[in-house]
Amino acid sequence: MSENLNPSGRKARPQFKNIGYLQILTSYKLPWSGKVSILHRVSGALLFLSLPFILYLFDKSVTSEISFLTFSDMVSNPLIKLFILALIWGFLHHFCAGIRFLMLDTHRGLEKHQIQKSAISVLVVSLALTLVLGAKLFNLF
Repeated sequence: MSENLNPSGRKARPQFKNIGYLQILTSYKLPWSGKVSILHRVSGALLFLSLPFILYLFDKSVTSEISFLTFSDMVSNPLIKLFILALIWGFLHHFCAGIRFLMLDTHRGLEKHQIQKSAISVLVVSLALTLVLGAKLFNLF
């Protein structure tokens, strides 16, 4: 108990330190809500940057029968399927985290345990839905 007190007998003030990106990745423990927030930004950037590819795939899928066959051939490539799986995760995570942030903006679930629970549930739900849609994408059922 005495280690939290300074020499004058008062409670020691917390010390805040600047940390770099490398320290965040290697040693700094982010709470679940921080991880969800960072992944929300990453998924939004992924969706935004791949918008031309998404629009190209959409155009190929609806223009004509011949273009749909081209689309089908292109999507049968395993690398394209992995990229589409990443897009599926990006959309689902961004959607689920967006709903969570809307709930927080309306002042619902602001207790510490509720925030942790909602952050973990966003990760679980988005990954579970990604696995289900990924299994369908790779024709596992």
